[in-house]
Amino acid sequence: MKYDVSKLGVEFLNPMQQEMLQMVRKERQLVLLSPTGSGKTLAYMLPLLQLMDSKKDVLQSLVLVPSRELAIQTVDVVKRICSEVRVLACYGGRPAMDEHRQINGLRPHLIIATPGRILDHIRKQNINTETVTNLVIDEFDKSLELGFQEDMQAILGELKAVERRILLSATDCPAIPDFVGTSDYCRLSYLDEEEPVSSRISIRSVLSPEKDKLSTLKRLLCTLGTQKSLVFVNHRQSVERIGAYLASEGIMANIFHGGMEQRDRERALYSFVNGSRNVFVCTDLGSRGLDIPDVDNIIHYHLPIDEESYIHRNGRTARWENVGNAYLLLGPEETLPEYAELTDGEFQLPKNMALPSLPLWATIYIGKGKKDKISRGDILGFLSKVGGLDGKQIGRIDVLPQWSYVAVERSATKGLLARIKGQKIKGIKTIFALAE
Repeated sequence: MKYDVSKLGVEFLNPMQQEMLQMVRKERQLVLLSPTGSGKTLAYMLPLLQLMDSKKDVLQSLVLVPSRELAIQTVDVVKRICSEVRVLACYGGRPAMDEHRQINGLRPHLIIATPGRILDHIRKQNINTETVTNLVIDEFDKSLELGFQEDMQAILGELKAVERRILLSATDCPAIPDFVGTSDYCRLSYLDEEEPVSSRISIRSVLSPEKDKLSTLKRLLCTLGTQKSLVFVNHRQSVERIGAYLASEGIMANIFHGGMEQRDRERALYSFVNGSRNVFVCTDLGSRGLDIPDVDNIIHYHLPIDEESYIHRNGRTARWENVGNAYLLLGPEETLPEYAELTDGEFQLPKNMALPSLPLWATIYIGKGKKDKISRGDILGFLSKVGGLDGKQIGRIDVLPQWSYVAVERSATKGLLARIKGQKIKGIKTIFALAE
Protein backbone atom coordinates (compact mmCIF):
# COMPACT_ATOMS: atom_id res chain seq x y z
CA MET A 1 0.00 0.00 0.00
CA LYS A 2 1.17 3.51 -0.79
CA TYR A 3 1.54 6.14 1.91
CA ASP A 4 2.39 9.84 2.18
CA VAL A 5 4.06 10.97 5.42
CA SER A 6 4.07 14.61 4.28
CA LYS A 7 0.45 14.77 5.43
CA LEU A 8 1.83 14.54 8.96
CA GLY A 9 4.29 17.35 8.31
CA VAL A 10 7.18 14.86 8.05
CA GLU A 11 9.72 15.83 5.40
CA PHE A 12 12.10 12.87 5.79
CA LEU A 13 12.42 9.68 7.82
CA ASN A 14 14.92 9.50 10.64
CA PRO A 15 17.64 6.78 10.67
CA MET A 16 15.63 4.50 12.97
CA GLN A 17 12.58 4.63 10.68
CA GLN A 18 14.75 4.02 7.61
CA GLU A 19 16.38 0.99 9.22
CA MET A 20 13.00 -0.45 10.21
CA LEU A 21 11.81 -0.21 6.60
CA GLN A 22 14.70 -2.44 5.61
CA MET A 23 14.72 -4.80 8.58
CA VAL A 24 11.01 -5.69 8.69
CA ARG A 25 11.32 -7.34 5.28
CA LYS A 26 14.50 -9.19 6.25
CA GLU A 27 13.53 -10.28 9.76
CA ARG A 28 10.25 -11.86 10.83
CA GLN A 29 10.76 -11.25 14.56
CA LEU A 30 11.89 -7.77 15.62
CA VAL A 31 12.26 -5.89 18.91
CA LEU A 32 12.68 -2.12 18.56
CA LEU A 33 13.92 -0.17 21.57
CA SER A 34 13.77 3.57 21.06
CA PRO A 35 13.11 6.61 23.29
CA THR A 36 9.67 8.09 23.66
CA GLY A 37 9.07 10.71 21.00
CA SER A 38 11.52 9.26 18.49
CA GLY A 39 8.86 8.25 15.96
CA LYS A 40 8.26 4.56 16.74
CA THR A 41 4.69 4.61 15.39
CA LEU A 42 5.86 5.50 11.87
CA ALA A 43 8.83 3.17 12.26
CA TYR A 44 6.61 0.10 12.47
CA MET A 45 3.56 1.36 10.59
CA LEU A 46 5.27 2.21 7.31
CA PRO A 47 6.74 -1.28 6.73
CA LEU A 48 3.50 -2.81 8.02
CA LEU A 49 1.54 -0.94 5.34
CA GLN A 50 3.94 -2.23 2.69
CA LEU A 51 3.36 -5.80 3.84
CA MET A 52 -0.42 -5.64 3.47
CA ASP A 53 -2.51 -6.06 0.32
CA SER A 54 -5.53 -3.76 -0.06
CA LYS A 55 -6.98 -6.15 -2.67
CA LYS A 56 -7.37 -8.88 -0.06
CA ASP A 57 -10.68 -8.35 1.72
CA VAL A 58 -9.53 -9.82 5.05
CA LEU A 59 -7.96 -8.78 8.35
CA GLN A 60 -4.19 -9.03 7.87
CA SER A 61 -2.56 -7.15 10.74
CA LEU A 62 -3.21 -6.57 14.43
CA VAL A 63 -1.56 -3.88 16.56
CA LEU A 64 -1.93 -4.17 20.35
CA VAL A 65 -1.61 -0.97 22.39
CA PRO A 66 -2.01 -0.31 26.14
CA SER A 67 -4.60 2.49 26.01
CA ARG A 68 -7.66 3.60 24.07
CA GLU A 69 -6.10 7.02 23.43
CA LEU A 70 -3.11 5.43 21.74
CA ALA A 71 -5.43 3.23 19.66
CA ILE A 72 -7.40 6.26 18.45
CA GLN A 73 -4.31 8.30 17.69
CA THR A 74 -2.61 5.47 15.82
CA VAL A 75 -5.67 4.97 13.62
CA ASP A 76 -5.67 8.70 12.91
CA VAL A 77 -2.04 8.50 11.78
CA VAL A 78 -2.84 5.60 9.44
CA LYS A 79 -5.81 7.35 7.89
CA ARG A 80 -3.82 10.50 7.25
CA ILE A 81 -0.96 8.80 5.44
CA CYS A 82 -2.73 5.96 3.60
CA SER A 83 -6.15 6.03 1.94
CA GLU A 84 -5.99 2.43 0.71
CA VAL A 85 -6.00 0.63 4.05
CA ARG A 86 -9.21 0.01 5.98
CA VAL A 87 -8.31 0.47 9.64
CA LEU A 88 -10.37 0.29 12.82
CA ALA A 89 -9.70 1.03 16.50
CA CYS A 90 -11.14 -1.35 19.10
CA TYR A 91 -11.05 -0.41 22.79
CA GLY A 92 -13.06 -0.53 26.00
CA GLY A 93 -15.38 2.17 27.24
CA ARG A 94 -17.92 1.86 24.41
CA PRO A 95 -20.36 -0.91 23.42
CA ALA A 96 -18.61 -3.94 21.92
CA MET A 97 -21.70 -4.52 19.75
CA ASP A 98 -21.11 -1.19 17.98
CA GLU A 99 -17.58 -2.29 17.16
CA HIS A 100 -18.86 -5.66 15.94
CA ARG A 101 -21.12 -3.85 13.47
CA GLN A 102 -18.16 -1.72 12.35
CA ILE A 103 -16.04 -4.83 11.83
CA ASN A 104 -18.75 -6.45 9.71
CA GLY A 105 -19.37 -3.29 7.70
CA LEU A 106 -15.80 -2.08 7.21
CA ARG A 107 -14.04 -5.45 6.91
CA PRO A 108 -10.74 -3.90 8.07
CA HIS A 109 -7.29 -4.86 6.83
CA LEU A 110 -5.79 -3.56 10.08
CA ILE A 111 -7.09 -3.34 13.65
CA ILE A 112 -5.47 -1.25 16.40
CA ALA A 113 -6.76 -2.53 19.73
CA THR A 114 -6.37 -2.70 23.49
CA PRO A 115 -5.83 -6.26 24.75
CA GLY A 116 -9.04 -6.69 26.75
CA ARG A 117 -11.33 -5.53 23.98
CA ILE A 118 -9.73 -7.51 21.14
CA LEU A 119 -9.77 -10.63 23.31
CA ASP A 120 -13.50 -10.12 23.78
CA HIS A 121 -13.97 -9.96 19.99
CA ILE A 122 -11.82 -13.04 19.48
CA ARG A 123 -13.78 -15.07 22.02
CA LYS A 124 -17.06 -14.01 20.42
CA GLN A 125 -15.62 -14.90 17.00
CA ASN A 126 -16.25 -11.39 15.74
CA ILE A 127 -12.95 -11.47 13.86
CA ASN A 128 -11.18 -14.17 11.87
CA THR A 129 -7.77 -14.71 13.47
CA GLU A 130 -6.76 -17.22 10.78
CA THR A 131 -5.93 -14.42 8.32
CA VAL A 132 -3.80 -12.33 10.72
CA THR A 133 -0.17 -12.73 9.62
CA ASN A 134 1.35 -9.58 11.17
CA LEU A 135 1.36 -8.74 14.88
CA VAL A 136 2.68 -5.57 16.53
CA ILE A 137 2.83 -5.09 20.30
CA ASP A 138 3.41 -1.42 21.07
CA GLU A 139 4.68 -0.44 24.55
CA PHE A 140 5.68 -4.09 24.93
CA ASP A 141 7.12 -3.59 28.43
CA LYS A 142 3.68 -2.42 29.56
CA SER A 143 2.15 -5.70 28.36
CA LEU A 144 4.26 -7.59 30.88
CA GLU A 145 2.80 -5.73 33.85
CA LEU A 146 0.20 -7.23 36.14
CA GLY A 147 -3.24 -7.25 34.53
CA PHE A 148 -1.99 -7.48 30.94
CA GLN A 149 -0.14 -10.78 30.88
CA GLU A 150 -3.20 -13.02 31.08
CA ASP A 151 -5.00 -11.24 28.24
CA MET A 152 -1.85 -11.14 26.12
CA GLN A 153 -1.25 -14.85 26.57
CA ALA A 154 -4.84 -15.64 25.58
CA ILE A 155 -4.70 -13.40 22.50
CA LEU A 156 -1.43 -14.74 21.19
CA GLY A 157 -2.65 -18.27 21.74
CA GLU A 158 -5.40 -17.61 19.17
CA LEU A 159 -3.13 -16.06 16.52
CA LYS A 160 -1.98 -19.27 14.87
CA ALA A 161 -1.17 -17.78 11.44
CA VAL A 162 1.13 -14.97 12.57
CA GLU A 163 4.35 -14.94 10.55
CA ARG A 164 5.85 -11.60 11.59
CA ARG A 165 6.04 -10.08 15.07
CA ILE A 166 7.24 -6.56 15.95
CA LEU A 167 7.66 -5.58 19.60
CA LEU A 168 8.32 -1.97 20.64
CA SER A 169 9.40 -0.32 23.86
CA ALA A 170 10.86 2.97 25.06
CA THR A 171 12.87 1.16 27.75
CA ASP A 172 15.08 -1.92 27.67
CA CYS A 173 12.55 -4.73 28.13
CA PRO A 174 13.11 -7.89 30.18
CA ALA A 175 13.23 -11.39 28.71
CA ILE A 176 10.44 -12.10 26.25
CA PRO A 177 7.99 -14.62 27.75
CA ASP A 178 7.31 -17.94 26.03
CA PHE A 179 3.70 -17.08 25.18
CA VAL A 180 4.83 -14.45 22.64
CA GLY A 181 5.73 -17.30 20.36
CA THR A 182 9.48 -17.32 19.81
CA SER A 183 12.70 -16.20 21.43
CA ASP A 184 14.59 -15.74 18.14
CA TYR A 185 14.27 -11.97 17.83
CA CYS A 186 16.42 -9.43 16.02
CA ARG A 187 16.98 -6.60 18.49
CA LEU A 188 17.34 -2.99 17.30
CA SER A 189 18.24 -0.55 20.05
CA TYR A 190 18.28 3.22 19.67
CA LEU A 191 18.49 3.73 23.43
CA ASP A 192 21.51 5.67 24.64
CA GLU A 193 22.74 3.70 27.63
CA GLU A 194 25.00 6.56 28.66
CA GLU A 195 22.21 9.10 28.49
CA PRO A 196 18.78 7.76 29.53
CA VAL A 197 17.27 11.28 29.51
CA SER A 198 17.46 13.40 26.38
CA SER A 199 20.26 15.94 26.23
CA ARG A 200 17.71 18.36 24.81
CA ILE A 201 15.88 18.56 28.17
CA SER A 202 16.89 21.13 30.75
CA ILE A 203 16.29 19.60 34.21
CA ARG A 204 15.79 21.82 37.28
CA SER A 205 14.54 21.47 40.84
CA VAL A 206 11.92 23.77 42.35
CA LEU A 207 11.89 23.95 46.16
CA SER A 208 8.57 24.22 47.98
CA PRO A 209 8.67 25.73 51.50
CA GLU A 210 5.59 23.68 52.40
CA LYS A 211 4.82 19.96 52.23
CA ASP A 212 1.66 20.81 50.28
CA LYS A 213 3.17 22.04 47.02
CA LEU A 214 0.03 23.57 45.49
CA SER A 215 1.10 27.17 45.96
CA THR A 216 4.55 26.45 44.51
CA LEU A 217 2.96 24.74 41.50
CA LYS A 218 0.74 27.76 40.89
CA ARG A 219 3.72 30.12 41.04
CA LEU A 220 5.68 27.93 38.62
CA LEU A 221 2.79 27.79 36.13
CA CYS A 222 2.39 31.56 36.33
CA THR A 223 6.11 31.92 35.60
CA LEU A 224 5.84 29.60 32.60
CA GLY A 225 2.91 31.61 31.23
CA THR A 226 1.29 30.23 28.09
CA GLN A 227 3.81 27.43 27.54
CA LYS A 228 2.35 23.91 27.32
CA SER A 229 2.99 22.06 30.57
CA LEU A 230 2.31 18.48 31.70
CA VAL A 231 1.95 18.08 35.47
CA PHE A 232 2.52 14.51 36.68
CA VAL A 233 1.17 13.16 39.97
CA ASN A 234 1.02 9.64 41.41
CA HIS A 235 -2.65 9.33 42.40
CA ARG A 236 -6.04 9.91 40.77
CA GLN A 237 -7.30 11.80 43.82
CA SER A 238 -4.34 14.16 43.53
CA VAL A 239 -5.21 14.87 39.89
CA GLU A 240 -8.72 15.89 40.91
CA ARG A 241 -7.47 17.97 43.85
CA ILE A 242 -4.85 19.84 41.86
CA GLY A 243 -7.26 20.46 38.98
CA ALA A 244 -9.86 21.92 41.34
CA TYR A 245 -7.24 24.10 43.04
CA LEU A 246 -5.88 25.51 39.80
CA ALA A 247 -9.41 26.27 38.58
CA SER A 248 -10.17 28.12 41.82
CA GLU A 249 -7.00 30.17 41.33
CA GLY A 250 -7.91 31.15 37.78
CA ILE A 251 -5.59 28.79 35.89
CA MET A 252 -7.23 26.80 33.10
CA ALA A 253 -6.06 23.20 33.36
CA ASN A 254 -7.30 19.83 32.09
CA ILE A 255 -7.18 16.67 34.17
CA PHE A 256 -6.61 13.12 32.94
CA HIS A 257 -6.61 9.75 34.74
CA GLY A 258 -7.84 6.19 34.27
CA GLY A 259 -10.94 6.61 36.43
CA MET A 260 -12.53 9.20 34.15
CA GLU A 261 -15.22 8.46 31.58
CA GLN A 262 -13.94 7.96 28.05
CA ARG A 263 -15.61 11.10 26.70
CA ASP A 264 -14.13 13.24 29.47
CA ARG A 265 -10.65 11.82 28.86
CA GLU A 266 -10.94 12.44 25.11
CA ARG A 267 -12.14 16.00 25.62
CA ALA A 268 -9.29 16.70 28.03
CA LEU A 269 -6.70 15.25 25.68
CA TYR A 270 -7.87 16.88 22.46
CA SER A 271 -8.41 20.34 23.95
CA PHE A 272 -4.85 20.23 25.31
CA VAL A 273 -3.41 18.97 22.02
CA ASN A 274 -5.22 21.66 20.01
CA GLY A 275 -4.04 24.48 22.27
CA SER A 276 -7.29 25.26 24.09
CA ARG A 277 -5.57 24.43 27.37
CA ASN A 278 -1.95 24.97 28.33
CA VAL A 279 -1.86 22.83 31.48
CA PHE A 280 -2.55 19.08 31.64
CA VAL A 281 -2.59 17.40 35.07
CA CYS A 282 -2.35 13.62 34.84
CA THR A 283 -1.21 10.35 36.36
CA ASP A 284 1.47 8.26 34.66
CA LEU A 285 -1.27 7.16 32.24
CA GLY A 286 -0.30 10.32 30.34
CA SER A 287 3.36 9.30 30.11
CA ARG A 288 2.94 6.45 27.61
CA GLY A 289 1.78 6.37 24.04
CA LEU A 290 -0.12 9.65 23.83
CA ASP A 291 0.79 11.80 20.84
CA ILE A 292 0.97 15.28 22.38
CA PRO A 293 3.10 17.54 20.19
CA ASP A 294 5.08 20.58 21.29
CA VAL A 295 5.02 20.08 25.07
CA ASP A 296 7.35 22.68 26.57
CA ASN A 297 7.52 21.57 30.19
CA ILE A 298 7.27 18.44 32.32
CA ILE A 299 6.46 19.14 35.97
CA HIS A 300 6.97 16.31 38.47
CA TYR A 301 4.56 17.42 41.21
CA HIS A 302 5.07 14.02 42.81
CA LEU A 303 8.44 12.36 42.38
CA PRO A 304 8.27 9.38 39.97
CA ILE A 305 7.99 5.93 41.56
CA ASP A 306 11.13 4.76 39.71
CA GLU A 307 13.62 5.67 36.99
CA GLU A 308 11.54 4.08 34.24
CA SER A 309 8.58 6.29 35.14
CA TYR A 310 10.90 9.30 35.19
CA ILE A 311 12.18 8.53 31.69
CA HIS A 312 8.68 8.03 30.29
CA ARG A 313 7.41 11.27 31.82
CA ASN A 314 10.31 13.33 30.49
CA GLY A 315 9.86 11.65 27.13
CA ARG A 316 6.69 13.69 26.61
CA THR A 317 8.84 16.77 25.85
CA ALA A 318 11.82 17.35 23.53
CA ARG A 319 10.22 15.06 20.98
CA TRP A 320 11.88 14.72 17.58
CA GLU A 321 14.39 17.58 17.41
CA ASN A 322 12.65 19.93 19.85
CA VAL A 323 13.95 21.06 23.24
CA GLY A 324 12.10 21.02 26.55
CA ASN A 325 12.27 21.49 30.31
CA ALA A 326 11.65 19.26 33.30
CA TYR A 327 10.97 20.56 36.81
CA LEU A 328 11.05 18.42 39.96
CA LEU A 329 9.03 19.95 42.81
CA LEU A 330 10.68 19.11 46.14
CA GLY A 331 8.98 19.55 49.50
CA PRO A 332 10.91 20.25 52.73
CA GLU A 333 11.40 16.53 53.45
CA GLU A 334 12.06 15.37 49.87
CA THR A 335 15.41 14.80 48.22
CA LEU A 336 16.34 14.42 44.57
CA PRO A 337 16.33 10.77 43.39
CA GLU A 338 19.73 9.39 42.40
CA TYR A 339 18.66 8.90 38.78
CA ALA A 340 17.43 12.51 38.38
CA GLU A 341 20.57 14.50 37.67
CA LEU A 342 19.98 18.25 37.39
CA THR A 343 21.40 19.99 34.33
CA ASP A 344 20.59 23.54 35.42
CA GLY A 345 20.36 23.40 39.21
CA GLU A 346 17.60 25.01 41.25
CA PHE A 347 15.00 27.16 39.51
CA GLN A 348 14.31 30.36 41.43
CA LEU A 349 10.69 31.51 41.26
CA PRO A 350 10.20 35.28 40.92
CA LYS A 351 8.33 37.05 43.70
CA ASN A 352 5.81 38.83 41.49
CA MET A 353 3.97 37.19 38.64
CA ALA A 354 0.62 37.43 36.88
CA LEU A 355 -1.79 34.66 35.94
CA PRO A 356 -1.19 33.18 32.48
CA SER A 357 -3.27 34.78 29.75
CA LEU A 358 -6.10 32.73 28.25
CA PRO A 359 -5.12 30.35 25.43
CA LEU A 360 -5.65 31.66 21.90
CA TRP A 361 -7.91 28.71 21.07
CA ALA A 362 -11.14 27.30 22.50
CA THR A 363 -12.65 23.90 21.68
CA ILE A 364 -16.05 23.48 20.04
CA TYR A 365 -17.85 20.15 20.48
CA ILE A 366 -19.84 18.81 17.51
CA GLY A 367 -22.16 15.90 18.30
CA LYS A 368 -21.49 13.99 15.07
CA GLY A 369 -18.44 12.09 13.87
CA LYS A 370 -17.10 9.41 11.55
CA LYS A 371 -20.09 7.10 11.94
CA ASP A 372 -22.22 9.93 10.50
CA LYS A 373 -19.85 10.26 7.50
CA ILE A 374 -18.55 13.59 8.79
CA SER A 375 -15.01 14.53 7.70
CA ARG A 376 -12.55 17.31 8.54
CA GLY A 377 -13.38 18.93 5.22
CA ASP A 378 -17.09 18.92 6.04
CA ILE A 379 -16.43 20.68 9.35
CA LEU A 380 -14.02 23.19 7.84
CA GLY A 381 -16.52 24.06 5.10
CA PHE A 382 -19.41 24.35 7.56
CA LEU A 383 -17.53 26.66 9.93
CA SER A 384 -16.43 28.81 7.01
CA LYS A 385 -19.72 29.08 5.13
CA VAL A 386 -22.29 28.86 7.91
CA GLY A 387 -20.14 29.97 10.83
CA GLY A 388 -18.58 32.88 9.00
CA LEU A 389 -15.01 32.09 10.08
CA ASP A 390 -11.92 32.48 7.94
CA GLY A 391 -9.25 29.80 7.79
CA LYS A 392 -6.98 31.52 10.31
CA GLN A 393 -9.71 31.31 12.96
CA ILE A 394 -9.98 27.52 12.68
CA GLY A 395 -7.31 25.30 14.21
CA ARG A 396 -6.97 21.56 14.64
CA ILE A 397 -10.01 19.41 13.78
CA ASP A 398 -10.35 15.96 15.41
CA VAL A 399 -13.13 13.73 14.08
CA LEU A 400 -13.83 10.79 16.40
CA PRO A 401 -16.29 7.94 15.79
CA GLN A 402 -19.29 9.55 17.49
CA TRP A 403 -18.40 13.23 17.87
CA SER A 404 -15.80 15.83 16.88
CA TYR A 405 -13.69 18.57 18.45
CA VAL A 406 -12.55 21.74 16.69
CA ALA A 407 -10.14 24.42 17.88
CA VAL A 408 -11.57 27.87 17.15
CA GLU A 409 -10.10 31.28 17.91
CA ARG A 410 -11.38 32.03 21.42
CA SER A 411 -12.56 35.54 20.63
CA ALA A 412 -14.80 34.18 17.85
CA THR A 413 -16.60 31.42 19.78
CA LYS A 414 -19.55 33.40 21.15
CA GLY A 415 -20.63 34.77 17.78
CA LEU A 416 -19.93 31.43 16.11
CA LEU A 417 -22.19 29.43 18.43
CA ALA A 418 -24.99 31.94 17.88
CA ARG A 419 -24.69 31.63 14.09
CA ILE A 420 -24.55 27.82 13.91
CA LYS A 421 -27.17 27.05 16.56
CA GLY A 422 -29.87 24.86 15.00
CA GLN A 423 -28.00 24.60 11.69
CA LYS A 424 -27.32 21.30 9.92
CA ILE A 425 -23.89 20.00 9.00
CA LYS A 426 -23.94 17.86 5.87
CA GLY A 427 -27.73 17.78 6.15
CA ILE A 428 -27.61 16.45 9.72
CA LYS A 429 -28.90 18.35 12.73
CA THR A 430 -26.63 18.12 15.75
CA ILE A 431 -25.37 19.77 18.93
CA PHE A 432 -22.71 22.48 18.95
CA ALA A 433 -21.25 23.50 22.30
CA LEU A 434 -18.22 25.01 23.95
CA ALA A 435 -16.18 22.11 25.38
CA GLU A 436 -14.70 23.96 28.35
